[in-house]
Amino acid sequence: MQDRSSKVSKATHQRSKPLDGLNRSPLFALRLPAKLLKSAQGQCWTQAIGDTTLSDGNQSASATGAIAFSDGTVFLGSGAGKVGAAVGELCFNTAMTGYQEILTDPSYSEQLVLFTFPHIGNVGANAADREESTAEAATAARGAIFREPVTPPSNWRAEDHFDTWLARQGIIGLSGVDTRALTRYIRESGMPKAAIIHAPDGDIDIDALIKAAAAWEGLEAADLAANVTADAKFDHQERLWDLTRGFEPLEDADYHAVVVDFGVKKNILRNLSNVGARVTVVSGDTDFETIRAMAPDGVVLSNGPGDPAATHERTGPLLSALIESGLPLLGICLGHQLLALSLGARTKKMDQGHHGANHPVKDLETGKVEIVSMNHGFTVDPESLPEGVEQSHISLFDGTNSGLRVVGKPIISVQHHPEASPGPQDSFYLFERFADLMRQRSANNTV
Repeated sequence: MQDRSSKVSKATHQRSKPLDGLNRSPLFALRLPAKLLKSAQGQCWTQAIGDTTLSDGNQSASATGAIAFSDGTVFLGSGAGKVGAAVGELCFNTAMTGYQEILTDPSYSEQLVLFTFPHIGNVGANAADREESTAEAATAARGAIFREPVTPPSNWRAEDHFDTWLARQGIIGLSGVDTRALTRYIRESGMPKAAIIHAPDGDIDIDALIKAAAAWEGLEAADLAANVTADAKFDHQERLWDLTRGFEPLEDADYHAVVVDFGVKKNILRNLSNVGARVTVVSGDTDFETIRAMAPDGVVLSNGPGDPAATHERTGPLLSALIESGLPLLGICLGHQLLALSLGARTKKMDQGHHGANHPVKDLETGKVEIVSMNHGFTVDPESLPEGVEQSHISLFDGTNSGLRVVGKPIISVQHHPEASPGPQDSFYLFERFADLMRQRSANNTV
């Protein structure tokens, strides 16, 4: 097994595959341990060894899916989407809309997303609501868990049934489980290592799932950003979506912004275009001199998955050079954490993380409270901030850090997702704030 505490290059980054043994055969022989299994109605089911029948007294159905934790906890339900098994970290998301954008956000790489909202799928799926920006980031979340079966589409923008889209996307779905019980488990015990399976024939090896969950390495010390970025640079000029005109290109740019891609969402790029920036996207392995030669007016450090400390080992020299350059910098999500690490702060793993589109955050500069989208399982430790680095935003849920600014330098960053998608647009102003920094630099004409 690879030592993930060492520097990892994108070309050689490999993860162990605890499900290799399961994937050798499409069939899974059921061997239930003496565990308490939960039904879709939240009732407790006492099951005989080898029995996958769920019954509420009036009707019964065979389980075609399951999720198992490394501690042996198991939930049975109905499989959906891709047939097969996968491992990942289970987190819950409280957003009521935007399920397709959530599942294509590269920040969810190697995670299983539990939706607390019970009805998922009613707007179907379409090509416009994908958030990954590169082919390398096309597969983000590994699994999705729902209370109710996937709802048939009933929306004018729907191009496909969500269940069909899940299968094509390679995401394993599970419905008919008590999502409230799962959410309480995460709140009380933290985000577990989990294995999920969809087996239409009902043959499920529970013991093997538990072992696979326990064998998975987890997200700590994992530089997952190395797996979701493209090597080649590319340009972006598409603006935000409009109800009547769709996505229109930026005609005349006022600035040039370079985005360092750690798994960047499309709506970050679109927001930059909307404030007048021509965008060039480069990978996190790009050296500073290459970026400087592009003559940008500002640099954005994007969102992305994994442990920021592991990614910082690979990208630290670039980040330090950007800080010293005097260029305006904007960090978002993982980019915010990487910036904090380069400034001398520390990051740490959260128990349940922040995932949703209804999180209250306070802007300490203006005193205003905004409702934002969040998706992160690591956080910046505010007690570790060095002199000259100040908190700019805080979460009103738990007081954790949600933004930084550097005194005397054009450097700002936020932990939340100002681009939304999905979620409220309260934080779009941050892109205008970044544009102001680029405007001031352009007026001063300094390099």
